[in-house]
Amino acid sequence: MHPLKTERGRTVLQTHGNALDLRQRRALILCDGKRSLAELGGMLGDDAAALIAQLQREGYVLAEDAAATSTAPAAPVAAAPVERRRSMVAARIYVLDILALQRNPTAAQLHKLLQAARAEADTVSALKLALSHLPAMTSDGYTQRVRGRLQEVLPEAHLAAVLAPLPA
Repeated sequence: MHPLKTERGRTVLQTHGNALDLRQRRALILCDGKRSLAELGGMLGDDAAALIAQLQREGYVLAEDAAATSTAPAAPVAAAPVERRRSMVAARIYVLDILALQRNPTAAQLHKLLQAARAEADTVSALKLALSHLPAMTSDGYTQRVRGRLQEVLPEAHLAAVLAPLPA
């Protein structure tokens, strides 16, 4: 199967709306009708088949080769969702990149603080502090997307500590 974006898929990518999470957007961008499901799996990870099947059910992707779809094993598509890799390093790098994009002196200070954090507890504190200042630097929608992405990549042990609102 060589998944191909539908008109709906192209539209959602152009509007930059909240209809898709970052992983779904990435998969949709790669669905160009030239890459096979196996190639997409190498780029997107083990849950690529389930991700592409979800995009297909929602009308963002078409299977270019219907014959390949009918002979493809159904187990990977129907399998339970694979737990995404969670990593403190990934969360740290993501927030560092977000802070670097902000043209703000506070963001620059928070970037330095997070970059200097080496201990896990210091990193958690720096991430929480950066998230608490982000609404003052950017829109609510952008802040929510950053929080959503952190929910995907941050180790579960640190979710509550980082994403809990600061006391007023």
